[in-house]
Amino acid sequence: MHVDEIPVAHTPDGYWAEMPAPVLAGCTTPLHPNAPDLRGAWRTIRAEIDGTPAEPESPFATHVERVEQAGDRVVVCSGGVTHDMRADGTLENGVHDVSGLGGTEIHVVATFEEGRLVLRPVDMDVEVLRWREGDLMVWQFGPSIMVWMERIDGPKGWR
Repeated sequence: MHVDEIPVAHTPDGYWAEMPAPVLAGCTTPLHPNAPDLRGAWRTIRAEIDGTPAEPESPFATHVERVEQAGDRVVVCSGGVTHDMRADGTLENGVHDVSGLGGTEIHVVATFEEGRLVLRPVDMDVEVLRWREGDLMVWQFGPSIMVWMERIDGPKGWR
C-alpha cells in the first residue's frame, strides 16, 4: 500500500486512553532520502530542563511515544494525541490537531533538515526537533527541554 492511500489520522475527541493501532501499517513507501529514521516506540531515559535533570514525575521524564514513517509522512502518537504530518514544509500538509498540553488547536509545519525532523508550530515561538544519536532518539522542545529516548518493544508504559 502506498502512503497516499492511507487516510490522515487525528486525535479523537477527548484524546485516546490506549495507544491506537499503527496508522501506516502495511505501507510499502520507502523513507524520504532526507528523513532521519525515527521509526519505533521510544521512552525517556534522560530529560533536562535548562540543563538540569527533570523531576522524575515530569511529563518529559516519563514520556513515551511511537513514531511511524513512510515517504515524507510522519505519525507521532503519545500522551493521548496522534499527530500525522507530511514533512514537506507546507502548512496544508502539516499537523492540524490538538496539543498534548492543554488540548488547544495546533497547526504545525514539518520539514526534514540536516538529519532532523523539524516542527514549527504556527503562532508559537518554538521549534520541536527529533533526531537520532546512535541508538537513541533525541527530542528537543524549544531551547530549554532536551529528552533522550531509547527504543522499546511493545506498548510498555503506553498511555
